[in-house]
Amino acid sequence: MTRSRVHRRPLLRPVPLAAVATIAALLGTGVVVAPAAAAPGTAASGAGASAASRPVTDPAGSVDPFIGTSHDGNTWPGATAPFGMMQWSPTGTKGDQTSTPVANGYSYDVNRLRGFSLTHLNGAGCAPGAAGDVPIMPVTTPVTTSPSADTTDTVYAAGYSHDQEHASPGRYGVTLDNGVRTDLAVTTRAGVGEFAFPAGTDANLLFRTSNSINGSEAADTRVDARTRTVSGSVLTGGFCSRRANGGGATNPDRRSYYRLFFTATFDKPFTSTGTWKDGAVQPGGTRASGGEGYLTGADRAGRGSGAWVGFDARRGATVHAKIGISYVSAAGAVANRDAEVRKHATVASVAADTRASWNRELSRIRVGGGTADRTTQLYTAVYHALMQPNTLNDRDGRYLGPDMRVHRMDRGHGAVYGTYSGWDQYRAQIQLLALLRPDVAGDMAQSMLRFAEQNGGVWDRWLHLGAPTHVMTGDPSAATLATWYAMGVRNFDVRAAYASLRKQATVENADAESDIGCPGQCLAQRPALDEYLQRHYAANDDCSCWGGAAETLEDSISDSALGYWASSLGLRSDARMFAARGEYWENTFNAAVGYQAARQADGSWTPGWSPSTGTGFAQGTSAQYTWLVPQDVSGLSSALGGDEQAVARLDAFFHDAAGNWAVTGGDATRFDPTNEPDIHTPWMYNALGQPWKTQETVRRVVDDAYRTGPSGLPGNDDLGTMSAWYVFASIGLFPQTPGRAEMLVGSPTFSTVDIRRSSGERIVIRSSGTDQYVQGARLDGKTLTKSWVPASFVNRGGTLSLRVGDTADTTWATAERDRPRDR
Repeated sequence: MTRSRVHRRPLLRPVPLAAVATIAALLGTGVVVAPAAAAPGTAASGAGASAASRPVTDPAGSVDPFIGTSHDGNTWPGATAPFGMMQWSPTGTKGDQTSTPVANGYSYDVNRLRGFSLTHLNGAGCAPGAAGDVPIMPVTTPVTTSPSADTTDTVYAAGYSHDQEHASPGRYGVTLDNGVRTDLAVTTRAGVGEFAFPAGTDANLLFRTSNSINGSEAADTRVDARTRTVSGSVLTGGFCSRRANGGGATNPDRRSYYRLFFTATFDKPFTSTGTWKDGAVQPGGTRASGGEGYLTGADRAGRGSGAWVGFDARRGATVHAKIGISYVSAAGAVANRDAEVRKHATVASVAADTRASWNRELSRIRVGGGTADRTTQLYTAVYHALMQPNTLNDRDGRYLGPDMRVHRMDRGHGAVYGTYSGWDQYRAQIQLLALLRPDVAGDMAQSMLRFAEQNGGVWDRWLHLGAPTHVMTGDPSAATLATWYAMGVRNFDVRAAYASLRKQATVENADAESDIGCPGQCLAQRPALDEYLQRHYAANDDCSCWGGAAETLEDSISDSALGYWASSLGLRSDARMFAARGEYWENTFNAAVGYQAARQADGSWTPGWSPSTGTGFAQGTSAQYTWLVPQDVSGLSSALGGDEQAVARLDAFFHDAAGNWAVTGGDATRFDPTNEPDIHTPWMYNALGQPWKTQETVRRVVDDAYRTGPSGLPGNDDLGTMSAWYVFASIGLFPQTPGRAEMLVGSPTFSTVDIRRSSGERIVIRSSGTDQYVQGARLDGKTLTKSWVPASFVNRGGTLSLRVGDTADTTWATAERDRPRDR
């Protein structure tokens, strides 16, 4: 989901190293360089020298956590581990304590902070997002008034300069204008913080326990001066709870669905303590309780609770805190901390261990022969894509379910994972996860199955942790698990998951006819299912969904994916049924205008149609959704009048009326790289017999819509989706359609890509350079005339060799037999 836009200069980066040796690149030698400096707004296409010719030993050094922190990317720069439970990062303020500058709290363009919060979501677009739990704020003034009463963040917030800020995978630091230097590092479930207070000032740490990004129902904070401990919990939730949708006051997500417990111990004694609730301050206090509610502005201002502890800073004070968190219990937070943070651990030692963990993940893709900027973008994109899903279970295997009960992880699994932005992620991020970490994808599939069972059998579209938020449209869980199965993921209860998803797709559930939360957060997994199965489309005036046309297109993709899965399981009847339902998109295609359009229950077309209309769609337009048929490109081509007409339409989709490229968004009738519904469209030329146009269009999007620096993402990262798209574009492959493992071939931006899946397969892509046009290909030594590679390339590994040049080859992979197959 994408929203507000801002722009800012990138950070200064080290100068790049020398050029790559071509021979080493072609032999598959991985490389890594220090990221290159980039001027504001400079595309990465030619920026920076070629990467140095040496093996990748520290790909984390090529990650820039500030990419996407401006220009609507909604990323954040704080410390986190791969798939981590803790994400310790700043929460900013623009002068309203009940809100944040962007959905996830941090904006590069807002240089004032009110705390360092323990949890965050990567790139979510539903402002103000969720999480941002337990902001901890160092202040150098005495606490004489309630921090909750500081509603404009005038007294207990602080400015900072980006010149005093640094971030790398697993570590974040900044020196605030009040003189306090903060340095943070984390493990999966715990962290170590260092707060260096200047001499001659007060030295207080505020625990703003109730001040989660969306507010809170309840909060509790306790101070124990004897053990130098601050602990507590916050009962919160409410992702997207402030949407001005049809739910209004009955918005189904204006509720609590998790409690986060925390415990922090310090290496220095407290010289003072205190607590507050709403406007009342209690110096010397050690216990406070009280939430803020889930509203904003005057309805929430001045409410909340927390505590502070003070230290002796007459000669300056450097204070170290060890913090653990848990979604299960206070004891779980202690156990997580003590197990993951060694007795003598420091910020530096914890950061080094987590950096090593990130290097293991990032090294699953080794690249060579690209520019320094592209190397930075690639590894930052992989980094962002592997922030979610998040570990949800404690070290002992217990976790919080959507029913607010504690459950235990199934035997044979490595972790329980939560947070799944289904509508966004099923198009690219889940495929990248399966490609690199099929074991994690399987654990996630098992987690989702258990969450559905704990949620009355319903697989929600958008899970925050394990809880349903009902956000967006369609049935992305079906497409996701079918895709994972196709890509070789097996470490989950396959039959139970398929049976559960099949039931939801064929038997109407209790919430199917409810309009609560619509549009945007409709309750049902398959809204108005009985009517949908009767009409073979979702009626815009009778669907209990966000938009009838969007629902039809999304469900057609998911049903097609279920059909592929059923076929793989030998369920022939199911395969035929779902394959037929995968063609329901035809029923919302208005041949009279040549576009997808919303349709009424009586069969008529919803009035007021135009190519730019959003009526019947979700975060997109008729022009953009018309292409949302990746499972049946040949059928769509026929509906558009044949391949020649379809190509002409697609050409116009990527160019303005004067013939100039238009691939950065802003036009409702053309390609929008900032949101998900049409991000697959640059690759559709392969199926239309003109793959060279895929190659030049993808490269143009890479060059024009993605950059280094804070404004480097075209739109909300949406839990790694936009980053995953960039990864696939960089390696020259893209998933053909959900439910399948075949990959469409493009042109890599690196001469060597070496992928090591966690399941053992090795996938190598080599090209004769980094020019954008493919002029010939070989697959495992044999000539490849197709513009796609089979599922075996993903599931068994192999080598794809490409000959590339700077002129289009209009004959390669153009024959009918060489195009991607719809079935």
